[in-house]
Amino acid sequence: MQVKHLLLIAIFALTAACSSNETVDENLGEVELYQQAQADLDNKSYTSAISKLKALESRYPFGRFAEQAQLELIYAYYRNVEPEAARAAAERFIRLHPQHPNVDYAYYLKGLASFDQDRGLLARFLPLDMTKRDPGAARDSFNEFAQLTSRYPNSRYSPDAKTRMVYLRNLLAANEIHVAHYYLKRQAYVAAANRGRYVVENFQGTPAVADGLAVMTEAYQRLGLDDLAETSLKTLQLNYPEHVTLEDGKFTPIEREDDNRSWLSKATLGFIEGEAPRPDVSQANRDVLRQYESAEQDLPEELRPVLEEVEQQEAKRSWWSRLTFGLFD
Repeated sequence: MQVKHLLLIAIFALTAACSSNETVDENLGEVELYQQAQADLDNKSYTSAISKLKALESRYPFGRFAEQAQLELIYAYYRNVEPEAARAAAERFIRLHPQHPNVDYAYYLKGLASFDQDRGLLARFLPLDMTKRDPGAARDSFNEFAQLTSRYPNSRYSPDAKTRMVYLRNLLAANEIHVAHYYLKRQAYVAAANRGRYVVENFQGTPAVADGLAVMTEAYQRLGLDDLAETSLKTLQLNYPEHVTLEDGKFTPIEREDDNRSWLSKATLGFIEGEAPRPDVSQANRDVLRQYESAEQDLPEELRPVLEEVEQQEAKRSWWSRLTFGLFD
């Protein structure tokens, strides 16, 4: 997808998420406000529901619907794709009502808000590589789901939280492998070996463990630490004989040394490579990205004609237009 495609979809997302600022009738009673807010939630008019739930809480802070309004406000923010507001509302509810019978729902929505923070419209409809993105939201989500499962192991939301934690753990491990490969490319072999060892020691059971052993083997070989390299290689051969770095049992390094780069790559600090870049081959990367292979097929039908038209226009652009990013079209 080109940049224009992403901008186009982002515009659709903003258009769908935004609505007119609604003024809530000051004469509405507590019951009427709550009923209208419920109707808005049922109709997926989340912006309107947020306005009414906030009005209900501020006008009737000690009413019978005040606590429920705070809880449903978290859900409305979450469904309105406002993750930061949803997390803030969840934290407030947990702080004010730690003994509430539905406080586990607040923990769950808080984790979901972080989980979906990087998975908006673009991530749902485009095959983005989530393993290469900032892992901050993934760590937050993992920790929040961990709080839910540890404090409320019998909660109805715990099974789903545990399933998401498995995915998030794989994601975080794969991200560590990407960082390790970056260090290998920059000949920072000690840092690469430490990253690989960190994955092996802290992410047991994830697909990234095999990649961590491969990184350790390659880094130790580059450093001339033959004993450590041999130990890592034997562990890799024994437990993951089908790993991509092993050909007939022999280890083949993935990253080439910078000294072997073309003069063009060296002159441009690696921004322009002399040959086509090697596709990602790590096991962790393939495992996580498998969940996004069918993303383009899920693109709404009403967007497809528009994107096809944009693709046709993109194909007709001159090299000057591409070079200047369309600034002088």
